[in-house]
Amino acid sequence: MTLADLEAKQIKLLHRIAQLELRLAASSISSSKGCGEDAAESMETRLSKILLARGVNDFAWKRVPSDYYDQSLEDRRQILNASRVEQLCKSIVMVNTQASEDITDCSNPKNSKYYVVVVQYMARLNAESIKNFLYALNDKKVPKKQFNMRLAPEDESLELTGFIHNAVTCIGMRTDIPVIIDEAITKLEEDYFWLGGGEVDLKLGMKTSQFLSAFKPFVVKCS
Repeated sequence: MTLADLEAKQIKLLHRIAQLELRLAASSISSSKGCGEDAAESMETRLSKILLARGVNDFAWKRVPSDYYDQSLEDRRQILNASRVEQLCKSIVMVNTQASEDITDCSNPKNSKYYVVVVQYMARLNAESIKNFLYALNDKKVPKKQFNMRLAPEDESLELTGFIHNAVTCIGMRTDIPVIIDEAITKLEEDYFWLGGGEVDLKLGMKTSQFLSAFKPFVVKCS
């Protein structure tokens, strides 16, 4: 075994340890909510209740293999039985690193410290487009230099959403973070997309038009 092979194995092991630590942290957050009936609910049940209460009734759950993220997008598409890879999406927590000091939370959807961006796996996120959108959303009254969207650290994402890496979804988050969905997703002729379901091996698919109507996300051309 070469030195490069050993280094690759070490990196993989460290990644697994980091993921385990995040899982334990997520478990701690969940258990702190209480030991009643709500705490005992499965993720599917909890999020399904939220979807149904919002009027989303065309959705589906899918458990995926543990090596799901090691597989190609085409293989993942087949696992989910999606029509095409463009329907495979992810929820990314982003933080405005240049927000003014008085912007510390998500109470103002137009000028929030954090946003959750739903984007296709095959797409490349354009943070500059989000910056321009938020600048226009605030009627250009907030200096453009006060918008600088960057990927939030995993610990912040976990604290805000309650979901670990590769499990983040914009449904049922611990914090009411404003949601941005890439315009490309809303234009898919299938009117259906897949994203994380709150657990690493759980995926959630739903009708796009129902999601838009129920959650009123900002639709932005950001890829």
